[in-house]
Amino acid sequence: MKDSENEINNELYNSENELEMSKKNSKKEEKQHLDEEQIFESQPTDLTLEEKYNELNDKYLRLFSEFDNFRKRTARERIEESKTASENIIMSLLPIIDDMERALQTMKENQIPEADLEGLRLIYNKLMRTLQQRGLEEIQSLHQEFDTDKHEALTNIPVEDEDMKGKVVDVVQKGYTLNGKVIRFARVIVGV
Repeated sequence: MKDSENEINNELYNSENELEMSKKNSKKEEKQHLDEEQIFESQPTDLTLEEKYNELNDKYLRLFSEFDNFRKRTARERIEESKTASENIIMSLLPIIDDMERALQTMKENQIPEADLEGLRLIYNKLMRTLQQRGLEEIQSLHQEFDTDKHEALTNIPVEDEDMKGKVVDVVQKGYTLNGKVIRFARVIVGV
């Protein structure tokens, strides 16, 4: 009887162990299943990854083009600044040029010796060549159509010739451009 009781106890013990083992295994499987679900839930889907990639790529392209535009704009500004950097100096030389032209005209009218006249003419031409190399150009105005972008009308005078109506009849003060930009308007008299 004792043997049979021992056998029953052993069987009962073994079955309890098996039950515990199966419970542990099922808990492990359940936990493993939950862990897998969490992993899949925490990882974005392929569509989300593609959207994030497109978003980041779009941000990169926008940033790159903004930087490229900035670089081009600053290069343009530097070039423009270097072209007009000498504008103030040239503007201050324009009255001297006007005085030299008036002196040449007066010397010619007063019959000053040609040698003296030639010396002043050489200095004037050298100064003008140097300024022209820096981008200074005279605005051609005489007998041209009056243009408010280049000319400043001091007065209007009646003209007999119909072809001269609306055109510049006389230039009181020459106008100049520096690298295509008007730095001094030509002061003119316009025929009406």
